[in-house]
Order: sequence, then structure tokens, then C-alpha cells
Amino acid sequence: MGKPKHMTNKQNPFAKKKRNNKEKAAEAPVRRDKPYESIVLENESFEAYYKHQQICGSDAEWDQFMAHMRRNLPVTFRITGSKAQAQLLLKLIKEDFFEEYFRAVKELRKEEPDALVEPPRCLEWYPREMAWQLELSRKDIRRSEPLFKLHNFLISETSSGYISRQEAVSMIPPLVLGVEPHHKVLDMCAAPGSKTAQLIESLHAGDGGTIPSGFVMANDVDNNRCYMLVHQAKRLNSPCFVVTNGDSSTFPAMQYTKDDGTVSPLKFDRVLCDVPCSGDGTLRKNADIWNKWNLAQASNLHGLQYRILKRGAELLEVGGKLVYSTCSLNPIENEAVLHHLLRESDESLEIVECSGALPTLKYSTGLTYWEPASKDLTFYKSFDEVPESQRTVLRPGMFPPPKEEAVNRYHLDRCLRILPHQQNTGGFFVALLEKKKPLPWETVTAVVGADGQESSETAIVEPPQKKTKYMRGFKEDPFVFFDEKEEVFDSLNKFFQLSADFEPRNLLTRCKVGKKKNVYFCSSIVRDIVQLNEKRIKMINLGVKSFVRCATRNIECDFRLASEGLANVNAYIGSQRRVMVQKQDIIALLSCTDPTRPPEISSLTAETQKNLQGVASGSCVLECMVEDVKLATVGWKGAMSLRAYVDQYDTVHMLRLLGGDLSKFEKNKFQDKRDAVEAQEDDEQEANDDMAADDAESAAGQEESNE
Repeated sequence: MGKPKHMTNKQNPFAKKKRNNKEKAAEAPVRRDKPYESIVLENESFEAYYKHQQICGSDAEWDQFMAHMRRNLPVTFRITGSKAQAQLLLKLIKEDFFEEYFRAVKELRKEEPDALVEPPRCLEWYPREMAWQLELSRKDIRRSEPLFKLHNFLISETSSGYISRQEAVSMIPPLVLGVEPHHKVLDMCAAPGSKTAQLIESLHAGDGGTIPSGFVMANDVDNNRCYMLVHQAKRLNSPCFVVTNGDSSTFPAMQYTKDDGTVSPLKFDRVLCDVPCSGDGTLRKNADIWNKWNLAQASNLHGLQYRILKRGAELLEVGGKLVYSTCSLNPIENEAVLHHLLRESDESLEIVECSGALPTLKYSTGLTYWEPASKDLTFYKSFDEVPESQRTVLRPGMFPPPKEEAVNRYHLDRCLRILPHQQNTGGFFVALLEKKKPLPWETVTAVVGADGQESSETAIVEPPQKKTKYMRGFKEDPFVFFDEKEEVFDSLNKFFQLSADFEPRNLLTRCKVGKKKNVYFCSSIVRDIVQLNEKRIKMINLGVKSFVRCATRNIECDFRLASEGLANVNAYIGSQRRVMVQKQDIIALLSCTDPTRPPEISSLTAETQKNLQGVASGSCVLECMVEDVKLATVGWKGAMSLRAYVDQYDTVHMLRLLGGDLSKFEKNKFQDKRDAVEAQEDDEQEANDDMAADDAESAAGQEESNE
């Protein structure tokens, strides 16, 4: 039956809903009902549920657990260990940063200059002293004027990619996964990207400037969150990284080209399943969860978590490893999900010990018994006890195995539960699985390689067919790779004297027609995967900007080097486009904040002037030695001048390493606010004085008129 003729769009419920959504989006965002300071940090159901599950070993430990749950979370950060300057930055942090930290904390707490302040604490379980914890909250650092220099340091070094502000427990899954440079890595639920950044660091660790043969593929189902992920990972400028946008529970089967030239199913050596969860382990930084927490969240997420984990196991290579992690304390989202899959996998998967990768970390072992509960906190020992009305909420896969099987067969005790009171962190759950053999539902076939050798190959199970869903988000520009006839490459090759082993096909642009504005660089395996699988999943981002169009008169090449891509192409650039610059000169170049008046070459040291002789005008690499570490940045040699092409955050970072003056870059937002208020008051006073003068003049004129 059709719609009656008299029915208008206003009566159409779909049109009405669309109109309401538009109006809602146009409204100003509504502030949270309660600021965090006024939220009552209590939830009776939360306490009753977790006390019943016995996540703590004693009443005294429970009291410690709850006391820490109500405290602010300390700030933690880690140094990007794969960067060449990591040790140099660590030395500066231990000296200059700690000295400023002690001074600022004493001022904040109004203590005497000789008072003792608890120093920043090194997270001993993180390798090479690269992670640190400050006994200050995020709010302390953001809102306290004595700490503004510390805040500036964290912002600038984070933006330049040399440190990452990340919760301590969030650093654990990538460490446990043990990524190496040759690994094919999949991060299934990657946004916002802090763990992805760690995976990229591990891929590049110890590479000595060479490009790893492996890669990291980071996926997220939410299109908007994919761009958060791009922003987070972009700081690391890896050519071995690709972002995809798809449902991880139905992640598509992909292909790649092996070294022998055969196209095979793409199985991953390492998979990270940091799945969506109720997040009650983050109560210390997300206080509004105290008001919202209920058991329905965990019950509703269990099925999705299981499907993502199962798909991750299907995409995993035999012999490969998978980390399952959540920021939830609930066994329904943790041990129950693992047991659900392990029971079906017929010993193809095994939870393996992972605490050895985290020396000194304090943790509790995984639960071997738990009792699912309904929303009203009715607990059930078995599925048989669950009433019919609850059986759509509480499913058989949520219940624990017999106690002896939980340890001897499923090894649930090998899971790690990190509780807040154990080392003043958030709450977290981590388990490491190894794939011992193909899953029972996977098909193994014999294949003959290009060398004539026969081997077995496990086909990737195709994901279940879902109803085609409209994927929201931007339509991505195409990825257009260079071919051997690309004219732009001829120009780049000639000007920058690229070495013979540089692969031009690894360069790409994002436009099919018109002039190429930016040229990006990616690794060979990333190019191969994109070209073979572009139609299987939505690709969001890949490649690092390495060359930028910069057409200038009398310059042989229309492109300059991009600072973000220098680390990847630097090894291929010829000696005639390199200049060794003295330390005082590079400081002068970086300190110049007026791009229209770069330093004259004649003002530089004689040694630097000598090195510039014979270097043609245009883009070049500026190099400087600092304590046996070679710093490199993009420069531009003009006819009479030399300048550094570096953004503000990288400028501050390099000046910090070089011992330069940072005062002109230090921003005190509190003083700026006071100055703005004072200026506004002066303007208002001036306006009032002008009005008073006008009134007086008008009154005088009126008197004269009356006379």
C-alpha cells in the first residue's frame, strides 16, 4: 500500500529524524551535566560485582584497589626508541627536564627550595629507560602556571614525534607482541593510535637507517577515528605503514607477492586485538564512568569481542602471535572471550607466558573462575541456572570451564591482570596467544612455488557475508604510483643524485591528472599490498611526504625535500646535495624566525662556507654532528643565503639537542591571558575616556549655543 497523497514530509518519520539530526548538529555542544570535580566516585554495583568476582586476593588489597581507583592518574610518557637521537634526548631529560621539574613542583606546592621532591619514576619494565612517570596529573600540568615549561616540553616533543604521552598500562600490549623489522603486523582496532605508534617503533628498532621489510597495517571501523590514527602515526613518518577503514570482525582476506614472485594469501606474523570494551579500567582518567557503569555493557560487547578475536586468529600465520587486550576488568570481556574461542579451536591456539617480556611489572594472574551476572546482580554458576528471560543476554560462551581445565588445558592463569594499586596505573588485561596449527575450519592445500618446490598453504577463511553497509566518511583520493616512464622522477633523480638502488615505483601521488604537488614514498611491500587489495578494503593513508613542488626561477628541479620524509630518502641522496654545517651555524639557521630574511652565507663560519662551495642553489640536506650523533634537516641554499626548512616543533627539538636558546619559543599561556585581559581593560578604559571627552565637548557646545 502506497503512502497517502495527503501525507507530507513533516509526517514522514524518516524525514523528521533526518531533520532533527541536522538541527541537533547545528546546536552548540552541551557541556557535561557535572564537571569531573563534582562527580561522586562511587558505584555500589561496581563494587558488589568485582568483590564477588574476587579480583583482589584479600580485603586489605581490595581497600587499596578502591583507594587508587579514586585518585587522579599520573602522567606518563615514553621516548621514541627507534629515533636516532633517543639516547641524546634521554640524557637531556635526565638533566635539564628533571631540574626544571624539581623547581616547578616546589613552586607549585609552595615548598622551600631545599625541600625534597619525589623524582620522576622510570618504568623499569619498559626497555632502555625509555618510559617515565610523573607524580602529577594531566590537570596539574595543564592548569598550573609553575609547570608551563614542562607542559611546553611535552607538547613540542610529542608533536615532533620524539616522545609520546601514553598511559603506562597501554604500553604493555605492543611490548608483549614482540614485533621485529621483518614482521607483517595487523592492528585490528587501532584508533586513536598510541599502541600503533609503538608497533611502528618496534618495526624500525635497530634498523640502522634501512627500511624494514615488514609493515604495520592499522585498521579501524570508524572513519573519523581513522584520521585520529593518521595524525598519531604521522609523527613517526614510517613508509611501512598503511591505514585501512573497515569492520575488523569481517576483515577481508588479502593477498601479497612473495619473494619468489608468487601471489599468496596475506597472513600476519603479529596481530594486536585491542578490542572495544566497557573501559572500567580507565575510571581514574574517565570519572564519568562512575555514573554510567553497569553490567549490560560487558554482556553486549562479549559477542563483538569474540568475533574480532576469532577473525584475528584466522588472519594469523601458523607460528605467529596475537595479543588480546582490553582496558576492562570484567572477566566476561576478558577470560570468557578467550575461553570461548579456545574451546572451539581444538588446541590450534594456546595462551603463552608473556610476563618474561616485562621484568619487574606487578600483576595478578588471569581468573580461572568467575560467575556471569544479570543487570540486577543475580549471579549464575552455570548456563543451566539462567532463566529463559536472560538467555539472550547471558550466553553459554560467557561461563568458565571446569577449574582444572581452566589451568591445565586453557592456561587462563597465564593472562595478565594489571590493577591500579599495584604500581599506580590504570586497570588493564593482556593475553598472548600463539597459533600452533591451522584452525579446525581452515583449509590447507599443497602449492608449488616459482622454484618448483611444493609446500602447504593455509587459505584465509572468507569473512561472513554481511548486508552491504554505507560507509560514512570522505571519498579518498587515489594512490597513483610512479612507473619507469615518470618524468617527475627523472628530474628528482638528476637533481638529488639518487642512488641506483632507489626504487622509483615506491613513489606515489594522490592525483591522476594535473601537476603533482606532493610526492610520497612507501616501502615495496606496502606498494604491493595496496595494488593487490585496493578494491577489497578502503585505504585511508600510506606513504610519507618526501618531495614538495616548489618551482623557483633558475633552479633545475621543481621539487624540494620535505622534512617529514627526509629520514626515509636521506640514505639515497647524493653527496653533492649534502652540506656539513657547524653547530653554531645550524643554531643560527634554526633560530631565524623570519623566513623572508634568512642568514647570509657570508655570516656563517669559514668551515661551513667552504662546505657550501660547489653546491648548486636549491633544496639540500644540512648535517651537523652532536656527541657522535649526526643530525640532519632539510635546507635551502639561495644565491646569497642559507635557511633551514623545519617546522616549529622540530626547530625547538633540534635547538634543545644543540643547546640553543629556546626563550623566544617558550609560551606562557597564563601570562598571555593576563596580557590579553589587561589590553582589553585598557581598550575599554580608553573607550570610556573618549566617550567622557565627547560628552564633555557636547555639553560645552550646548552651553555656548544657549548663550
